Amino acid sequence: MATVQLTPHSLAVHLTRGEKIAGLLTDLEVARDWVASVEVVTDPLRAARGLRAPGLALPWRRRIGTWRRPGERTFVSVRRGQPALRVRLTGERYDTLLVGTDDADGLAAALTR
Repeated sequence: MATVQLTPHSLAVHLTRGEKIAGLLTDLEVARDWVASVEVVTDPLRAARGLRAPGLALPWRRRIGTWRRPGERTFVSVRRGQPALRVRLTGERYDTLLVGTDDADGLAAALTR
């Protein structure tokens, strides 16, 4: 399961080895200055929209990878039954992060301070 780590200056997403392989992703760290908005998503499997390229999607269970829509690239690592954090970014490789975490409400509150 992906872990989200906050520091005073950055937001880091650390993936397990299996997630890195399945989603063809690497760990990600972005400056907190580039965070435009934050919200908690209760049904993250439906929130990942667009075409998966590259990544893994197990219907109604797991989504890991990059989801693309016209003008938008989303970093996704979510699973069924776990809330997720949707972070909109500016000036980064990804436009949006959608990462499942058990403490989505607490992280959202910490990011908006």
